[in-house]
Amino acid sequence: MRRAWTLLSTLVLATALWTAPGVYGAAQAQNPIQADGQNPTGANPTADSINEELLFRQAPKISGRISIPDGKAANLIQPQGRAYQMFREGWLPWIGALVILGMLGALALFFLWRGRIITDHSQESGKKILRFNAFERFTHWMTAVCFIILSLSGLNYIFGKRLLMPLIGPDAFGALAQYAKYSHVYLAWPFMLGVAFMIVVWIRDNIPNRIDWEWLKAGGGFIGSKHPHAGRFNAGQKGVFWMVAGFGAAMGATGLMMLFPFALFDVNGMQIMQVIHSLIGIVFIAGILAHIYIGTLGMKGAYDAMGSGQVDLAWARAHHDLWVEQEQARTASGPQLGSRPAPAE
Repeated sequence: MRRAWTLLSTLVLATALWTAPGVYGAAQAQNPIQADGQNPTGANPTADSINEELLFRQAPKISGRISIPDGKAANLIQPQGRAYQMFREGWLPWIGALVILGMLGALALFFLWRGRIITDHSQESGKKILRFNAFERFTHWMTAVCFIILSLSGLNYIFGKRLLMPLIGPDAFGALAQYAKYSHVYLAWPFMLGVAFMIVVWIRDNIPNRIDWEWLKAGGGFIGSKHPHAGRFNAGQKGVFWMVAGFGAAMGATGLMMLFPFALFDVNGMQIMQVIHSLIGIVFIAGILAHIYIGTLGMKGAYDAMGSGQVDLAWARAHHDLWVEQEQARTASGPQLGSRPAPAE
């Protein structure tokens, strides 16, 4: 009996082995696959499977199941992060370089063409008039110093890995980037406070008016030798004020959203805040570069306004004649700008 079962099993196995090549050949004939993996019939054997691209199109994010309270940790893949990474690593450095280097190049060309603006000597030269008091100068320099450090630490975020790390090495760059991050976080607070002080102190004198339009049409004194009329702040300075007020508020708002993550937005909103923050920051830096140029190299005597607070009387009359007349009418102390030496009899 045992021999009979053994013989029967052997016959069944032999039959299966004999018919298997035929079955495999028929299946291969129905769906032939070439050696390179291509199907000559045009059929895709994985057409019904879920691929990554289809999955990204069907869902804004891919999430799993977690047992911890933080539900954000369940996000396995966040496809919008790829678009942000493309902007962060590709577009942002190019935009920053073009805008900032473009501004530096434009200022250099303007200096070569116009040179330094110098006020003509007059009988009022050598006399001084108070332009900004101590609190105004403190507000300006506190905000300015914070802005410079914030700008450098922000530019390190964009360009540091490309420019600094190859020069100083990854260890030194890592330490520098860490301190840059700390400075960016902590100095943001006095910067925002300084912007608020500027708005409160100077907004009254920075309301646009008809005289500003005339100043712009005359080229602000940069074109030609004639200085147009201006009050305490001319149209160019008013533009800087509103740039600082608007961009400063926007940088503060977007910065706070990143400083306190997920308080109002999810990860996609955080990425949008970072895009806005970086783009405004680049334009902000370029605008302040022009402001620094005019206040230092571009115009003789302009730095004294925020240095000692007192400017030359001839300079003040040339660039802010309407303000000088107001100061003369407002107070009897200080130099009387309309006075002239009496002729000898």
